[in-house]
Amino acid sequence: MEWPHNRFSIWVDRQLNWIGESVSWLWLMLLGVIVLNVVMRYAFGEGRIEFEEIQWHLYAIGFLLGLSYANVSDSHVRVDVVRARLNPRHQAWIELYGILLLLLPFLALIIFYAIPFVQYSYLNAEVSEAPGGLPFRWLIKSFLIVGFSLLLLSSIARLSRVWGYLFGEDDGR
Repeated sequence: MEWPHNRFSIWVDRQLNWIGESVSWLWLMLLGVIVLNVVMRYAFGEGRIEFEEIQWHLYAIGFLLGLSYANVSDSHVRVDVVRARLNPRHQAWIELYGILLLLLPFLALIIFYAIPFVQYSYLNAEVSEAPGGLPFRWLIKSFLIVGFSLLLLSSIARLSRVWGYLFGEDDGR
């Protein structure tokens, strides 16, 4: 079901699509780092902890920033066994209650608890525990706040679209 757009959702969707398309290049970088690490380890017998850590850093960044893109493009996993059989109005009500009662509180909790988590890491200048590991651990942890904030923004935009469908607001174009 395609919900009607409004000015806010159009703007948010455009920004998050741009971020999602930009971040998609991270997957190519991740692949390159993995191949380089494998070649170095098995062809030259020299593995690098920095490469192993940058792999999970790139994966985490791609995943966290990709969440909002998946929400905007509606390409996330759904349990459509029951929902697909319902009429669009019932689907909209399920979407509305799912966003209001489940998704938004979950995102608020994640962001609320991620802020001191990142702050602690930054104030203590946390680095990798591995010898030769990457510094600035707070930087990768900060993507929790960024990624879930973008997901919150995309969820609010989606909520505005569902609200417009249910309560007949103008599409704003």
